[in-house]
Amino acid sequence: MRQLVNFCDYFVVCSGNTDRQVKAIADGIDEGLYGLGIKLGSKNAVKQSDWVVFDTGDIVIHVFAKKTREFYNLEYLWQDAKPVKWRKEPRTPSD
Repeated sequence: MRQLVNFCDYFVVCSGNTDRQVKAIADGIDEGLYGLGIKLGSKNAVKQSDWVVFDTGDIVIHVFAKKTREFYNLEYLWQDAKPVKWRKEPRTPSD
């Protein structure tokens, strides 16, 4: 993203099928960032939200309800950005 914009290096875009799933995903991200000691520049979230945004400075994370993600279509808007393949790290027994 940095080659296209001056405010972040990465966008992470994900979605849930219901408001409850969006909230659960957002809560998990919030807890994970806190656990890693990552401070948020800002977080836009409400209880019944169909779009939650986390800004860590270098990374902006968007959590959408499925229909909202389809409507705004950020993947199309930022299609010139180089996609990064997600590689899930193997879990350790303590996870």
